[in-house]
Amino acid sequence: VVPLRNMGAAISPFNAWLTLQGIETLPLRMDRTCENSLALAKFLQSHPKVEWVRYAGLPDHPDHALAQRQMGGRASGILSFGLKGSGADPRAAGARFLDALGLFTRLVNIGDAKSLATHPASTTHRQLDAAEMEKAGVSENMVRLSVGIEHIDDLQADLAQALDKV
Repeated sequence: VVPLRNMGAAISPFNAWLTLQGIETLPLRMDRTCENSLALAKFLQSHPKVEWVRYAGLPDHPDHALAQRQMGGRASGILSFGLKGSGADPRAAGARFLDALGLFTRLVNIGDAKSLATHPASTTHRQLDAAEMEKAGVSENMVRLSVGIEHIDDLQADLAQALDKV
């Protein structure tokens, strides 16, 4: 009922046109997003200020084989990583990292053509206590990225300069 109330029984011609425009370029955008995500995951794995990286495109991820089989080797545009040595206040370290980003936008939504970053412990999971966050797989030092279609060199440079400020 709610979607019907919000959108009506049929979408407008303009919204239909926008949807068609988006569908036409979706494969190209997803190819670039997945390529960028894998490259960033590898970059972050080798960075001295990163404790861990979770991305299904990496061979050490528990669901790597599943992602390869179901997604044809494209493991999405979402990855998470942990800031190493966040000190006594990992939330503050996460905030410093996000504040230092220039290209990545600080938003909690995912799947955009532009790159986004969030600190789940202080945003989407802030209402949970420590035990609930652990059960949900969220740590205080976790940063989540939704990788977009920007040039990989620009994305890596932005992450590198932000990590230097943590």
